[in-house]
Amino acid sequence: QVQLVESGGGLVQAGASLRLSCAASGRTFSNYAMGWFRQAPGKERDFVAGISWDGSRTYYADSVRGRFTISRDNAKSTVYLQMNSLKPEDTAVYYCAARDGTTTGRTYTTWPEYDYWGQGTQVTVSS
Repeated sequence: QVQLVESGGGLVQAGASLRLSCAASGRTFSNYAMGWFRQAPGKERDFVAGISWDGSRTYYADSVRGRFTISRDNAKSTVYLQMNSLKPEDTAVYYCAARDGTTTGRTYTTWPEYDYWGQGTQVTVSS
């Protein structure tokens, strides 16, 4: 198993930046593909960004591509989400997730494809 703890959320104005972190503990972090999802009140949990086990492949939802960047540091067992040019519609609880077992070249963009989840961190963007 792996335990995930997110941090870095907060209240910011539109146009600002935030950097979310997700620290993992437990099994070897580099065994896992990682993803970020978000969920706004009354809405589904939506995919935001994903990264392969070695960081060589990243992929994004259309709504955040060009504004958000996912990265990971396997030595620190941490995955990051750099969020720039934030918009009010980015307001949500952000979750990091880990997938145990991956296939080279595949992307994982739906929540059932992930095995472990953090508790979430709130991001609120005011207009």
